[in-house]
Amino acid sequence: MDRDSHSEDTLSTMVLENIKNKLIHAFRVTSESREDAGDSGVSVRPLSMGRSSQANEELRRAQIDGAITWLRSELLEMRTQDLQLAQTLLGLNTEIQRLRRESFGGVEVEGDEQP
Repeated sequence: MDRDSHSEDTLSTMVLENIKNKLIHAFRVTSESREDAGDSGVSVRPLSMGRSSQANEELRRAQIDGAITWLRSELLEMRTQDLQLAQTLLGLNTEIQRLRRESFGGVEVEGDEQP
C-alpha cells in the first residue's frame, strides 16, 4: 500500500507540475501579447516598465506556486479521508456479515432462498 501511495504521489506531482507549466505559459503569452500591443506605437520601452512587468510575472509565479501547494495539500487531505472512509465501510460490512451469521445461525435469510 505504501508503494501505491508513492506512485500516486509521483503521479499527482507530475500532473500538478504540468498544470503549473501550462499556467505559467498562459500568463507569459498573455503578458507578452499585452507588451506587444503596447509597443506598437512606441519604439523604446522605459526601463521601469520592464522591471514592473518582471515583478508582475514573479508575483504571478508565486501565486501559481501557492495555488499548487494548496491544491497538493487538499488532494493529500482528500486521499486521507478516502482511505478512512474505505476502512470504515469495510469495517461496517464485516460487522454486518458477522451480525447476519449470529442472528440467523445458519438459517437461510428471507429473500436469499433460491426457487
